[in-house]
Amino acid sequence: MPTAVLDGIPTRYEVTGEGPPLLMFSPGGFDSTLDSWHTTGIHRRLRLPAHLAARFTCVTFDRRESGHSGGRLERLTWAAYVRQGVALLDHLGFARAHLMGGCVGCSTAAALAAAHPERVAGMVLYSPAGGVHYRRKQHERFARHLAFVREAGLGAVVDLARSVADGFSKDPRVGPWAAVLRRDADFAAAYEACAAERYRTLVTGTATHLFDRDTVPGVESEDLLTLDVPALIVPGDDTSHAPSAAHYLRECLPRTEWWAMAPGEQTPRDTAGRITEFLAHT
Repeated sequence: MPTAVLDGIPTRYEVTGEGPPLLMFSPGGFDSTLDSWHTTGIHRRLRLPAHLAARFTCVTFDRRESGHSGGRLERLTWAAYVRQGVALLDHLGFARAHLMGGCVGCSTAAALAAAHPERVAGMVLYSPAGGVHYRRKQHERFARHLAFVREAGLGAVVDLARSVADGFSKDPRVGPWAAVLRRDADFAAAYEACAAERYRTLVTGTATHLFDRDTVPGVESEDLLTLDVPALIVPGDDTSHAPSAAHYLRECLPRTEWWAMAPGEQTPRDTAGRITEFLAHT
């Protein structure tokens, strides 16, 4: 698969299908890879990029610090995730595109639309991540990582990341830079040499910024309330994809359609058809 350097970070991406461009922000938490559309939760069954490619040019990619993409040792922000998405659109020559987010990808999709509405024709927010239990779970994950760092040191994080396949979402000990530690020896050396207090500040700052509310993180309500971009919202139904998170987006966004079929009842044909129907009219 091709790789492009976006915002200074190597990014693996894939383009499939023909038609209007559809930039897809992957599910999977801190393991948001293009493969997550086929391997994570309900997406194992729906495999939406494969079905949507019949009508759209589907662009999937590994979010920075995930999969085969690179990263930087810095406080992670939604703005940085947005820059990666915009840079991929620029790299591919798409002045305007549809957006789709799955799970945590909904936060970046909405943040990109709020920051660059002129670049977005419409967006699909599928099973948005959020809710009080989701926020608490994320902060617990960061706390467990820092506890491991205090006990064993950053060198042990590097060794562990290289010895296990799991990412931060499944094994908090490896931290949010685990994928880069496995693939980039120079990054791993700089990571291990980072001063303990600086590292703790980067990690706590990341957790505080990324997960600062009990609903959908990533974009302020005032920016959603004034956003003139049509959105299809498909709610989730578990503690990481709380229905309240989807209802929050529905309350804030001025131009929405709502598709409330339970995830367990959805079929690939029905879901891809509903998404296609919506985007065809945006």
